[in-house]
Amino acid sequence: MNTSWAQVSDTSSEIVENKRGDNLIRFVTILPSDSSHSRFKRNEKMSNHFTGLSLGPPLGDQRLDLCDLYAFQAPADPSRTVLILNANPSADALHPDAIYRLNIDNDGDCLTDIAISYVFSPPQNGKQTANVFVAKGAESRSVEAVGTKIISDAEVSFGAKPNIVKSGNYKFFAGSRSDAFFFDFDGIKNLFDTKGGRNFTAPHLGGKSPWTGVDSNTEANVFSTVIELPTTELGAEPEIRIWGRCSVWRDGKLLHVDRAGHPSVSSFFNTDETKEEYNASEPINDRKRWLDQFVHLMGHTGNYTREEAIAAIDKDRILPDMLCFNPSKPAKYPNGRVFTDDVIDHRLAFLSKGEIPPDGLKPHTDILKEFPYIGTPHQKGS
Repeated sequence: MNTSWAQVSDTSSEIVENKRGDNLIRFVTILPSDSSHSRFKRNEKMSNHFTGLSLGPPLGDQRLDLCDLYAFQAPADPSRTVLILNANPSADALHPDAIYRLNIDNDGDCLTDIAISYVFSPPQNGKQTANVFVAKGAESRSVEAVGTKIISDAEVSFGAKPNIVKSGNYKFFAGSRSDAFFFDFDGIKNLFDTKGGRNFTAPHLGGKSPWTGVDSNTEANVFSTVIELPTTELGAEPEIRIWGRCSVWRDGKLLHVDRAGHPSVSSFFNTDETKEEYNASEPINDRKRWLDQFVHLMGHTGNYTREEAIAAIDKDRILPDMLCFNPSKPAKYPNGRVFTDDVIDHRLAFLSKGEIPPDGLKPHTDILKEFPYIGTPHQKGS
């Protein structure tokens, strides 16, 4: 494909036009209190996953930022499945008024069949506890944390030693861990024009490689929730589709402020004009609401025809935005996701039809073979 250095600069305005029309937008816009990008400085050694406005966290609150979703076979027992939902790039306590949820669809209708909800106590004296609920069937579609409480008042781990909680066939962990996500943030900044709320939708294509070869996340931590359970409980036939949701109570209303499915979708396919609506939306509506926007963007970033874009979307199965996983097979994205998957390379190659070169980074080496699998947190100030 021949691509010039011309910047893809009209994406934002045209996507906004597609957004308008007769659609009724059901979300609340609350601007972040911090519009600066000081949180991105490398010496802060803090992860960021860019799911809110202006590449910040949702509602300006790091605790509400869903970072990554992983699904894979337990290394020592492939009859068990591990589901990891990471949040809060500052790696401290989670929001006591929020619900962090794993939604699992096991029959292909894009509706939740199993919901695993995590709620946290207000932090006191450097400590916090977590409750875990499991709901199935129609009850799992409630937006609140409902179902059977399988774990009560589990102590959150903020130090190096993980507090592993067992309840029946479940294993659970919540707390600070080393962030396994790897990416070259300076290279990303070289590649994209993020001004005007474009997020990562306007790449500079052609010319020399943007990459610096430096992993910006080698010393970053994240707050991780890890659950391991028998695969038979998931009801996979033969696969499941998983998506994470973060909702927070505000003024008596439960606001849906973030979602997580396929990696690097929210900020690579949405400008600020649509990001909050996207984060509040449901997978069952994804195809109808977002297909045209995705196709339009891919026409700019990869010179896709409409037919080519739809074929690529269907091959990667990114709409609906739910992580697909066949637990009878070893995970490798896009079948589930493991820590060694280079999801940034995958997403950029997808967007540019192979025009953007690989970043050359290697996965982190501090991942564990035993539960909770994600590495020991880095010491603050290291």
